[in-house]
Order: sequence, then C-alpha cells, then structure tokens
Amino acid sequence: MKTKGTGGGNTITGLNFEKERDILDILKKAKGYTVKNNIIYFQNKEVARSYRKQGLYKLLVERKIGWKKLVSKRLFPDEALYVLINNTLFIIEMKFQKVAGSVDEKLQTCDFKKKQYRKLMAPLNIDVEYIYILNDWFKNPAYKDTLDYVISVGCQYYFNYLPLQKIGLPVPK
Repeated sequence: MKTKGTGGGNTITGLNFEKERDILDILKKAKGYTVKNNIIYFQNKEVARSYRKQGLYKLLVERKIGWKKLVSKRLFPDEALYVLINNTLFIIEMKFQKVAGSVDEKLQTCDFKKKQYRKLMAPLNIDVEYIYILNDWFKNPAYKDTLDYVISVGCQYYFNYLPLQKIGLPVPK
C-alpha cells in the first residue's frame, strides 16, 4: 500500500478515530480547539468551518450558488471541512467495516465525487480534496488495488487517523 495511506495513531499530530468517528467531537477535546455552531477555533481564532451532510448546500444557498445548475444530484459528505488558511474544502468520508459489503465499491467512487464537489465549489474559487478515514478492515491485502486506485486519482486515505497538518489545521503543542 502507498505511503500516503499508512495513517497512524499519533494523536499529537492528528485526530485518532479508533473509538470516535465524529470529527467535531474529537476536535472539541483537542488542546487549544473549540467548536461553536460548526465553526472551528484554535486558540480563539477561527480556522475552519464544518459543513456536513445538507450543510454544504446551505452554504451554497447563502452564497447564491445554484447547485442544480452545476450538478444533477446532491452529494452528502460525512464531513466537509472548509479550512480558511488554504481555502480548501476537505471532503472526509469515514468507512468502517467489520464484514465484506457495499463499502468495497464505494471506495472506487472518490474520483467522480471529488470532481462533483469541485464543480460545486468552482464559483466560490474553493479548492477540494477528498479523504477517506478507514478502519483496520481495509488493511487486508484484498484492498491493495482499490487503495492504490484511490491514490492514483488524487484522493487520499488514512487508517483511523486524520493528520491535522495535512489539511492545514494547527497542531497543538
């Protein structure tokens, strides 16, 4: 598997998802971070905004962007973090499996979805990155080709972990 997909458990430099799967709940517990009304602060300075599920379309409506003119069907991200410092919307999808199932094929859709999100964000001049947070189930060698594909189309994945520095958020000391 590719280096960018190895993830890790170092909670000093990122968010560990082994027990919890809610990014905002984990950030609330991280040193220096607070979250109020889906706005993420580090040391009382706004650093990001969360737009999960339908929230992304509320943003588009607020900015007077007609999403129906850009894409034919809405997508609902597990989490969409707009990081101010790098003007990037990080689409973060969490996939946790215990048995084989339909998630196998869902991993192969990141290229299409990333392009759809880019269409939505283009009028706002916001870049888009697509990241999977996976559990250890996906370390099985049967997923090697799929995970290689994820990297080959410019998407990313991490196991049980999201490195804060990678998405432009401050790392607590």
